[in-house]
Amino acid sequence: MTGAALAVLALTAAALLLGLGWSAGRWHTGRGERAAGLDLGTPVERATFHTLHTASLAAPPLRAGLTEDAARKAARRLRSLLGTEALCLTDREAVLAWDGPGADHHQRRAMARVAVMLESGRSQSVRTECQRPGCPLKWAVFAPLTGEEGLLGALVAYGSRESAVLVRAATEVARWVSVQLELSELDRARTRLMEAEIKALRAQISPHFIFNSLAAIASFVRTDPERARELLLEFADFTRYSFRRHGEFTTLAEELRSIERYLALAGARFGDRLKVTLQVAPEVLPVALPFLCLQPLVENAVKHGVEDSAGECRITIAARDAGAEAVLTIEDNGVGMDPALLRRILAGERPGASSGIGLTNVDERMRQVYGDAHGLVIETGVGAGMKITVRIPKYRAGVHSSEPGGGGRAAGGAGPWPPADA
Repeated sequence: MTGAALAVLALTAAALLLGLGWSAGRWHTGRGERAAGLDLGTPVERATFHTLHTASLAAPPLRAGLTEDAARKAARRLRSLLGTEALCLTDREAVLAWDGPGADHHQRRAMARVAVMLESGRSQSVRTECQRPGCPLKWAVFAPLTGEEGLLGALVAYGSRESAVLVRAATEVARWVSVQLELSELDRARTRLMEAEIKALRAQISPHFIFNSLAAIASFVRTDPERARELLLEFADFTRYSFRRHGEFTTLAEELRSIERYLALAGARFGDRLKVTLQVAPEVLPVALPFLCLQPLVENAVKHGVEDSAGECRITIAARDAGAEAVLTIEDNGVGMDPALLRRILAGERPGASSGIGLTNVDERMRQVYGDAHGLVIETGVGAGMKITVRIPKYRAGVHSSEPGGGGRAAGGAGPWPPADA
């Protein structure tokens, strides 16, 4: 049985095995079998596992998109998957990668045929009519690669003879490659969306907060120059973090450190009216989370706790270890909100409402990254303050911070604001 035939059978068998589950008895072997190696049974079963393993190695490069580097890394795996004499991947303009013999005299012909195939959008199989002595490439299958924007290029598989099985196998593998490319486009779209939402949050940083912070700093220049200097450094670090240009994720330690800077500036303005307590479990500080997902919640607590009321504002920021998750809460004793109004804000029915952008933005981003079960949980009532709970999985595929670590003063335990070393 040819490699292409086994690939087709393996693709079918893999789906059945994954859908129905693999019997435990197949995995159990006797001592003699274990000594000789794992027994995978029939040729189809062995081909199935070979297919799954090879596909798992080819997928990561393709998730970067249809580039020369990705095509070069994937072509060898895809050729092994099909068992063909040669294989190439192209975009609409040129061959991106070629694995196997014949590149020196087949590439130009391949692109001419790809152009014809792209016009029809359907797979084609042709004789190569190659007259080069000793060239094993006698038959070629051209299968289209598709994405969100239509036809992206082609997978071309070369065989030594005409084979209907090779046509089917190459077409199925090209469809699988197309799925990986579509996933890469979705990843890029998600990244662009999150970057746009972060820009929306940055645009929300109130000019009044900036002006008031600078005014508070200026008020200490003569009376307490050292504190003015410290606050100016806090302001510089706060704006640098908020407007950084890399990474859609950060660590809890970095986010809490930025929140400390924000609260230091708010404390300089409101003085004794603002009381903040941090209760942070050190073991959750390295957890990765979406950039600027906690800071807007603290800003909301300051606004409703201090700016919208005349009394003392007490804010508690807590982060505790809950096994597979870190549970974060931001609680204030401010004016609170009508729950019905809050539901309309989160549903986007009150886009102009105060604090609506921050809460809605964070809720939507949390759901996009972790799923609907990880949206904001908000407890509030008119005159009853507000408590926001966020559950963040410690480990989630694709979620990792580009920051080298850090934590600064946010790494401390519980205590009143400001921390002793502030």
